[in-house]
Amino acid sequence: MSEQEIILGCLQNDYNCQKALFDKYSGVLLTICRRYFNDSSLAEDALQDGFIRIFNKIDQFKFEGSFEGWMKRITVNICLRKLQNENRKFDWSEIHHVKENAVNPVVDSDLNEEEILRLISKLPNGYRTVFNMYALDGFSHKEIAAKLGITDSTSRSQLVKARNMLQKMILDLYEE
Repeated sequence: MSEQEIILGCLQNDYNCQKALFDKYSGVLLTICRRYFNDSSLAEDALQDGFIRIFNKIDQFKFEGSFEGWMKRITVNICLRKLQNENRKFDWSEIHHVKENAVNPVVDSDLNEEEILRLISKLPNGYRTVFNMYALDGFSHKEIAAKLGITDSTSRSQLVKARNMLQKMILDLYEE
């Protein structure tokens, strides 16, 4: 079944098409959820909420651009909303302990995607959220600021600090 056939079937609330959509994209979307939540049950809840929203809003997809990209954006927004609803607001003042001096690793990293995601999951919540939104999900600093209730400069600062912390973690791996 093609992606277009699956979408058209989902528009008709066809269970088989909905299942095909879930089977095809749940892995990719769960990876996004796991980037935002270290707790697997919260990530799975976000995935479920994301699919509910996708099925409810699928009539808004206009077959312009990437359907997968459209679903990813919905999933990220669900994750951000859940973070806010779980009272997981970030105290940005508590996570300024990383030096802002950039680390310039000379390491040619052979880390795979799973290892990189594991390192990202070790970042403090604020760093991880900004890093995910900017580097992996393509949000601008202005969009991040609006969604998280912070300033553009705080978003930029958190991104620099997240990158520095990740670079240090990678260097530490190679020094072991």
